[in-house]
Amino acid sequence: HFCLLIFPLFSVNTLIITMAHNSSSRRRPNILITGTPGTGKTTTSSALAEATQLRHINIGELVKEKKLHDGWDDTLDCYIINEDLVCDELEDMMEAGGNIVDHHGCDFFPERWFNRVVVLQTDNTVLYDRLSRRGYTGQKLTNNIECEIFQILLEEAKDSYPEDIVVALRSDSVEDISKNVEMMSNWIGSWNPVV
Repeated sequence: HFCLLIFPLFSVNTLIITMAHNSSSRRRPNILITGTPGTGKTTTSSALAEATQLRHINIGELVKEKKLHDGWDDTLDCYIINEDLVCDELEDMMEAGGNIVDHHGCDFFPERWFNRVVVLQTDNTVLYDRLSRRGYTGQKLTNNIECEIFQILLEEAKDSYPEDIVVALRSDSVEDISKNVEMMSNWIGSWNPVV
């Protein structure tokens, strides 16, 4: 009798999980655009949002505006993001779909949120110049260049999401950004929700 009780329970749970996954009310996809600072995430996200009428959510701005942080990190010269507060703030919007999330990290977002994860990559010389113009120096500059050299964010994306939704795109120039926006716009236009 014990085995008979376990088997139906397991089947019901599996069915519920499958139904929940497939019954998403999302009519438009959610896209995460990630990459090392300076790779063009915000520029790409803004252009893509304009081209597709999806909502652009810049996590850095959201954290600042809604105070979703645990203070300031003087060493890295940035806010210490409270990941739980960020996820709570975004949950309803992400469930509805139609969002482009722009952030340099990706491992704390729920996997179920995204239909596509784009990792922007930039040549180290180009990236060094971009970050220097932004005023990055010392450890902050070194950390970000090393992050790009070792493809930390691409590995993080592949570890956090199904590999078939993760795409790495070159982002060295304005032309690259235009091509990426066009390609992603076409993908969004052809996206069909799972019914």
